[in-house]
Amino acid sequence: MKIIDKKTFIPTVCVVYTILSMSKIILEAIIQNEFGNYQSNLLMMIFVSFIATLVLSQHYRLQQIPLPLVIIGQYLVLIGGVLLIIWISGLYTDLHPNAYRDMFLSFTIPYIIGAAIYYLNVFWEVKNANQMLKNIKMKGD
Repeated sequence: MKIIDKKTFIPTVCVVYTILSMSKIILEAIIQNEFGNYQSNLLMMIFVSFIATLVLSQHYRLQQIPLPLVIIGQYLVLIGGVLLIIWISGLYTDLHPNAYRDMFLSFTIPYIIGAAIYYLNVFWEVKNANQMLKNIKMKGD
């Protein structure tokens, strides 16, 4: 295990919190022999978070495509997957009349914020790397 320092403190808290929350949800479902709506909603959130993070992390494979198209394509794939999951779950359980709208909003708003932060950080890192390369090149000349 890594040493916890200033850089790893928040990610460590997030990982520990996630593990504890998921363990609690699964343990409650086992002990109570019942899987409630809030448990399935929380598991859905972790699943969607995992998939969204996975899709965002693959942007480097699409470098030949303009970034706005990559961002829009990633969003369309993810929202399509989310709505498909809602549709599939509707085959097994009753959905709230506003389930699709609520999930659309619950996914879209955080996704836009998260993707914006992610792509701004990517842009910042590329800009810093380019500046370092420029500095190294100037020292070499």
